[in-house]
Amino acid sequence: MSVRRGRLSELTSVLKSIATGAALGLALLAGTPAQAQDKELRIFNWSDYVNPEVLDAFKKETGITVVYDTFDQMETVETKLLAGKTGYDLVVVTASFLPRHIPLGLYTPVDAAKVPNLKNAWPEIQQRLAKYDPGNKYAVNYMWGTTGIGYNVAKIKERLGPDAVIDSLSILFDAEKLKKFSNCGVHVLDAV
Repeated sequence: MSVRRGRLSELTSVLKSIATGAALGLALLAGTPAQAQDKELRIFNWSDYVNPEVLDAFKKETGITVVYDTFDQMETVETKLLAGKTGYDLVVVTASFLPRHIPLGLYTPVDAAKVPNLKNAWPEIQQRLAKYDPGNKYAVNYMWGTTGIGYNVAKIKERLGPDAVIDSLSILFDAEKLKKFSNCGVHVLDAV
């Protein structure tokens, strides 16, 4: 996987901002000491969200090693967080989990003064995030996106008939329709 140079420098800048905050005492997880003073930044994030080239460039530029662990579902993160003392400086979570986590004291408030690039946060997304984290005290938008559905119309019509309805989620949720795809499979990304 390669990254355009401009994008690589932009992502390295984001990591530098995170590390700066961690070095100044910003441990985003309650009870977890920041590791940046030890030249290490521990991140727990969705798989495939950060190109390894970015982590290499970040280390080359700052001397800070990123310990980058990944997960594929929020339940994995939640289990680790609820167990406590994860050792992570930063965890990327899905916004909908914040209302459950914040009252449990799983996160340390973000000190905006210690994260200079916070001024670049997308205001519209920060407003949406505030629905889950009132006042944006514990979370910063890092990535925002949607999950689409892609399918092969010809294959659907071949299996469900020429009049198959293709503008409905019933293809995914109607067991009788799904059975007709059992030999080729249907995959749904966990987007919770």
